[in-house]
Amino acid sequence: MSLLKEWYDAITEAQSVEKLEEIRISVFGKKGVLAAEFAKMKTAPNEQKSQIAKELNTHKSSLMNELTVRKITLQTLELEKAMKAEAIDVSLFSSKSEAGALHPVMETMDRIVEYFSSMNFAVKTGNMVEDDFNNFEALNLPKYHPARDMQDTFYFKDEMLLRTHTSPVQIRTMMNTKPPIRMIAPGAVFRRDYDLTHTPMFHQIEGLLVDKEGKVSFANLKYILEDFLKYMFGEVEVRFRPSFFPFTEPSAEVDISCVFCKGKGCRVCSKTGWLEVLGCGIVDPNVFEAVNYKDVSGYAFGLGVERFAMLIHQIGDLRSLFEGDIKFLEQFQ
Repeated sequence: MSLLKEWYDAITEAQSVEKLEEIRISVFGKKGVLAAEFAKMKTAPNEQKSQIAKELNTHKSSLMNELTVRKITLQTLELEKAMKAEAIDVSLFSSKSEAGALHPVMETMDRIVEYFSSMNFAVKTGNMVEDDFNNFEALNLPKYHPARDMQDTFYFKDEMLLRTHTSPVQIRTMMNTKPPIRMIAPGAVFRRDYDLTHTPMFHQIEGLLVDKEGKVSFANLKYILEDFLKYMFGEVEVRFRPSFFPFTEPSAEVDISCVFCKGKGCRVCSKTGWLEVLGCGIVDPNVFEAVNYKDVSGYAFGLGVERFAMLIHQIGDLRSLFEGDIKFLEQFQ
């Protein structure tokens, strides 16, 4: 078995995984050394065959073990060498460093907050986990009201849920503050939607103005929303369409002339020339009754921040705002 001894030495001295593979084929292949040694048993005396086979199988197992151990050792050395070659000194100054930028959703939200802050609207925040009363019932959405289906959300125990809008912030503010109130409520909200224009989590900004009865009208609401939309989108046309919201009466959807085709009609606006951007209305008396307000009037409005970001930056798929794609986000630097 002196020939096999040479292969032990060859395995130990191998300096690459490729060389080990050559040795493996030479030893264990169909035409390899071991196959030749086993073939010699045909001519060996019968009384020696058992002993020869035992020795060959022992060497076979031992050589395979040596190959495996040496392969692991060489692979580890190669990995360490590659890691050293690719190592980056993060303390070194790089002239290629690029400045970061706000996410388009956050940048859009900041612009909206900036406008309403300049109009003396206070910025209020609240809980993301709400109870049923503040999220639905106080907003004229009693249990089993069909309008709740449009705001299907994620529920916990004891009628606790992830808020479907930032309106609960308005309810809590009214319950703890006497009028007049002039506020906006920005923040994340949650609904069970997921498609090109909906995600399970998105951002809203809702506004509320409450004053003595007779001091707030739809004309006040119309003026500030027209001014706001022109601040955000430039010289666009604005129209108000009658609609329904449980917490406002009368209610309206607000559209702007399409920012893509300038009102001529295109695929984005479904050839209508208009894009829906927010909802608004005069606060329903039932909402004021729920928070124990008397002899007051007010208006409210709400908008989706992602919707505004998509229109401003001409983004086709809402979901791309949340995927964290660096190439996509680099466009907004």
